[in-house]
Amino acid sequence: MTWPNAAVLVIGDEILSGRTQDTNVGTIARFLAPFGIDLAEARFVPDVEAEIVAAVNALRARYTYVFTTGGIGPTHDDITADSIGAACGAAVEHHPEAMALLAARYKPGDFNERRQRMARIPLGGTLIKNPVSVAPGFQIGNVFVLAGVPKIMQAMLADVAPRLTRGVPVISRSLTVNLAEGTIADGLAAIQAAHPSVSIGSYPFFSQGGVVSISRTSGGTTLVVRGRDEAEVGAAAGEISVLARQFGATAEAELKK
Repeated sequence: MTWPNAAVLVIGDEILSGRTQDTNVGTIARFLAPFGIDLAEARFVPDVEAEIVAAVNALRARYTYVFTTGGIGPTHDDITADSIGAACGAAVEHHPEAMALLAARYKPGDFNERRQRMARIPLGGTLIKNPVSVAPGFQIGNVFVLAGVPKIMQAMLADVAPRLTRGVPVISRSLTVNLAEGTIADGLAAIQAAHPSVSIGSYPFFSQGGVVSISRTSGGTTLVVRGRDEAEVGAAAGEISVLARQFGATAEAELKK
């Protein structure tokens, strides 16, 4: 069965230069999880229209939803609206409702041409509310265009939520074993092969000196079993516990939905 999925397109030279650290991808992934929507890809592109257009067209054809962040402010490098319009073949114009919202926010005479740029969206698009700074994002087709500022972006997601088709949420079970990855790698591969409907991730942790010992506090491996069938997730997790015991270890488990 095919479940709804999504991609995130992070737009901005400041992200690629390292000046600003992105946190929006993780926020969007956590937001989508309860809806049963898999975040399947994240891309980062500069403030270059051709790059944005190419990425948007590739992603919107491949995924159920595309979320873009960044580039919808008032400055010269805020070119996301025009780029999305070009990608979708839609003219970009001042949206009457967006103009009214922004005009009410500023003192008379302060709503200048640059600030009015934040009211421009592609024809056919619908506004996404911004309860923090008023300047809206927008949706056109399966593309949601959001602010880059994390606090604003996160607030916009509340208006996105009712527009999404729900799938079956993923169940995640985390098991921590005081064993090195290499010790259990063959056993894990066999368990994964026996349960193709789940995914098993292996994440080592180390002592301060970088050496894994038999002590839980010194190091070991966290194993994360993810899937939509609770019985299959439980079965795979149970087999991992058995595998750990074969090497004289125990598995501390935590079930998450």
